[in-house]
Order: sequence, then C-alpha cells, then structure tokens
Amino acid sequence: MLHRILIAVDGSHASRLATLQAIELAKLSHATIRAIYVADDSDTALGSAAIDQAGLVRSMTAYAHDVLETCERLCEAAGVNCSTELVARPVAKGRIAQTILAHAATWHADLIALGTHGRRGLARLVVGSVAQGVVSASTKPVLLVRSDEEDQV
Repeated sequence: MLHRILIAVDGSHASRLATLQAIELAKLSHATIRAIYVADDSDTALGSAAIDQAGLVRSMTAYAHDVLETCERLCEAAGVNCSTELVARPVAKGRIAQTILAHAATWHADLIALGTHGRRGLARLVVGSVAQGVVSASTKPVLLVRSDEEDQV
C-alpha cells in the first residue's frame, strides 16, 4: 500500500506526466504527495564574471516556485493531499539524484516518481541522467514516466 509518494519535478513535460500519474496512484491508495524541486546553481558557467549570479539564482528560484505551485494545484484539483519543497542546493555539486534519494529516505516515501527524457548517446553523457541515478541507487520503488516531447530544462 502506498502512503507517501515523492515526486521530483523540474518543469518539463515528462515531469508533468509523472506528476499526473503519481496523482492517480495517490487517489487510488489515499496517499500523500510531496513534490520537490532540486535547484542546482553549481554549474561551472556560474563562475563567469559576465553572468549576474544573483539574478540567475532569483530566476531559478522563481521558476522552481512556479513549478511547485503548478504541482500543488494539480493535486488540489484531484483531491490529493500535497506538500511541496524547494531544495535550494543538492547534497553535493551536481548530485541531484542523490538529493532526491536523501529526501525520499528522510520523508519515508513508499514510491519515488519522476519524469525521464529518454536521452541516448552523447546527449545522455553530456546532460547525465537523474532518472538513471535514482533508479540505480534507490531501495524504494521508482516510477519513471517518459515523454516523447523534447523540452529544454
């Protein structure tokens, strides 16, 4: 039986599809959802003097709040209890999968849900795969929802 479903959201189409699937599961099992957005401002490009780092962090934070608010509205419309959390930094630079897993463990999630972009080849090597990292290291069930739509996240 599912009691707690953790959704890792990023604003992508795949993430929205995963949210909708998690909501359906939560409705069936009367589970609670917690949606998290892991903001990672540790990109090496942020070290450039030409970039307004404070402005970029503000934009990233505003975007994350919008994504979480959308998730909250979807849950509310479906009658599912939901909480959201903006995780300001991953547990270590670039370690988003590990951050998701840490939050799932701390919150005692029964299921982790997230979208996957299904990247292959060089794109996967360059961008990495948060979904792969979560699946590889999770001791909890993971629901991956793939989107055929390409988006830039």
